[in-house]
Amino acid sequence: MRRTTFHRAALATATLLLLAGCGSQSGGDGKGSGAVSPSPTASSPGTSASPSPSASGSSGGCTPLTSELTAADSGRTYCLAADGTFRITLTGTEQRPWKKIAEAGDTGALKPMNYGIMLRGGDAGAAYQAVAAGTVTLTSTRPLCAEPTAPGQVSCKGIQEWHVTVKVG
Repeated sequence: MRRTTFHRAALATATLLLLAGCGSQSGGDGKGSGAVSPSPTASSPGTSASPSPSASGSSGGCTPLTSELTAADSGRTYCLAADGTFRITLTGTEQRPWKKIAEAGDTGALKPMNYGIMLRGGDAGAAYQAVAAGTVTLTSTRPLCAEPTAPGQVSCKGIQEWHVTVKVG
C-alpha cells in the first residue's frame, strides 16, 4: 500500500512539473531564445531603447514612442505626436505564429502604412502614422506551445498575449 502511494505522488509531481514547463517555454525560434514573459526593462538588439513607463517620468504615465515596438514592449503605454510613425515587429515561428495585429479604441487616430519588408512565417508586423488625437490599443496573441506532431506528445492551451496602448495627441 505504501509503495502505491509513493508512485501516485511521484506521478502527480512529474505531471505538475511537465505542465509547468510548458508554460515557461521561451523564444521565437524554438531553440530557447527570447522570453515568454519578458522583463519590462530588458532591451535586446533591434528593440526600442525607450525607458520603462515607470522610469520615463513623462506626464500621463506614458513613454515617448520612438520608432519600433517588439514583443518586449507588451503592456506599456506610449505617447506619439501627430504625424509620428512607428513599426511593430513580433517575431514568431511557424509552430507558434503571432496573429495579425488588431486595433481597438479610437482607431481613426492611427493610419496603417506599408510595413516595408516581407515577414517570415509566424511573424506579425504593422506600421502606423498618427493622424488624429485619440487612444488606440494594439493587440496580438500566439500559442505558448507548439501543437503536437505525433501521438503521445504534450500539448498546452496557453496563449501569449501582446498589447500596447498608444496615445496620440
